[in-house]
Amino acid sequence: MPAPLPPARARVVVLLSGAGSLCAALLAATDDPAYPADVVAVGADREAPGLEHARQRGVPTFVEPLPAHPDRAAWDRALAAAIAAFEPDLVVSAGFMKIVGPAVLEAFGGRLINTHPALLPAFPGAHAVRDALAAGATVTGSTVHLVDAGVDTGPVLAQREVPVLPDDDEARLHERIKDVERELLVTTVAALVTSGQTRKSDR
Repeated sequence: MPAPLPPARARVVVLLSGAGSLCAALLAATDDPAYPADVVAVGADREAPGLEHARQRGVPTFVEPLPAHPDRAAWDRALAAAIAAFEPDLVVSAGFMKIVGPAVLEAFGGRLINTHPALLPAFPGAHAVRDALAAGATVTGSTVHLVDAGVDTGPVLAQREVPVLPDDDEARLHERIKDVERELLVTTVAALVTSGQTRKSDR
């Protein structure tokens, strides 16, 4: 009897807007044959430096800039189509600085996740690290959550704490959060895949 085929690895599309350190961590994780996912494309809303992590590995990239469309709804539809072209099981917003709209949520709701540099529901929005420092927080951290129509309001999937040190400024604290965030994203993607939450039959 022939040996059983190994289970197919989940197809992941990553979205980013900046340097792409989270994307790089996920790409590196896929080098392990035991990791249950592959990054099949990396997309951005601008010609971001983080796209180079994918290009250096021969992973397809796409750019869908908002100003190229007549309105946000048209951009959202175009983004949904660009993602769908790669038939992903999971979409990861990893430093993607745009709020997705109904077209993307309709196509990928329940399998679109986001990373956030705070312990949600505390400090949502684009300035989470600055806001945590301004509030005098002694602990912050990283969250991976499902994306819904709100801003950082979707169900939390995983969190990890990071202490705020007395001499922290925004840059130092953010770097320590990023260290945790990279590991948390890699482990959360693996957990979602192995638990079956990205299976087509579950959609």
